[in-house]
Amino acid sequence: MLKNETAAPIQAIQWKCLESKTEGKRLHHGRFVVSPFKRGQASTVGIAMRRALPQEVGGTSITHAKFREVVHEYSTITGIQETIHDVLANPKEIVLKSDSNDIQEAFLSVTGPKEVTAGDTLLPPCIKTIDNSQYIATITQQVSLNIELKIERDCGYRIENSNGCRDGQFSVDAVFMPVQNVNYSIHLFGNGRAAREISFIEIWTNGSLTPHEALSKASEKLIDLPTPFLDVKYGAVFPIKVDEDFSDSTGSPSLQLQFGNVSKLEEGKLPENTFVDQLELPARAFNCLKRAEIHTIADSLNYSREDSSKIKNFGKKSVDQVSKALWERFAKELPSKKLGINKWNQ
Repeated sequence: MLKNETAAPIQAIQWKCLESKTEGKRLHHGRFVVSPFKRGQASTVGIAMRRALPQEVGGTSITHAKFREVVHEYSTITGIQETIHDVLANPKEIVLKSDSNDIQEAFLSVTGPKEVTAGDTLLPPCIKTIDNSQYIATITQQVSLNIELKIERDCGYRIENSNGCRDGQFSVDAVFMPVQNVNYSIHLFGNGRAAREISFIEIWTNGSLTPHEALSKASEKLIDLPTPFLDVKYGAVFPIKVDEDFSDSTGSPSLQLQFGNVSKLEEGKLPENTFVDQLELPARAFNCLKRAEIHTIADSLNYSREDSSKIKNFGKKSVDQVSKALWERFAKELPSKKLGINKWNQ
């Protein structure tokens, strides 16, 4: 820098909501502006938010439905206008909001004649329906429609195998994506070395989250995901070995990570720097462990199943996922004895 030359002041990046409106119970829209970015930064952030908003922001959906005295999904029930297949398709559109990460049960018990909607569903206190008018079925006679429902919270979508049913229970293709659409655009202002970028982001949600909430949650996810790289040190890596005995769908040898194969690990010699992200847990379970300052496999083994279940928003399902991953990948089990560690509740 020349003697009399001064550096241009760096302005902090800020955001502002330009527009927020409700276009319907199941359609909320928000438009935001973020600036100023250095050249190239707006694209980095825009691409990341465009992927994180629909894929990393979790939602709630019906995943299973159980009918009485039903043979298959194309069965008909006397007095019900739709087939079982049609009745199963309609709950996919029901928008739910849940405060719990555990699997919940709901019930639909209606006697006709009546048009059955989402508002007729008996839900647990932690779950509410965004649009009670969402159509489910029509009962044309004085008969009853009884359905037991399972509700879960997750990210992305889940396509279930529809081959047959078991005891009248059917899997429902679930969509856990409250963000329906995302757009972003980048504009340049200023000249020369002082040129900066401004980004506009538009978000549409299904009403279970506001665009503001979706933007905040997606930002948290983007901050959490690369956190393990903060602890990367030179030499703290695991070798990758090409296993000729296994190949992918193209016939090419697949890469098997050495730390992912239990047979490659010697009992009692678990590396202390093995991070919990190598368990490949769902994002919710991994983030809960991280917030509880459980960063390595060795850390996780300091807590029993009972201690682990006390972590905020963790739940039995996450404990089972951790336990299964520990055994399959490292031949390790969570201690069975309660250790009485309560810091996760703090």
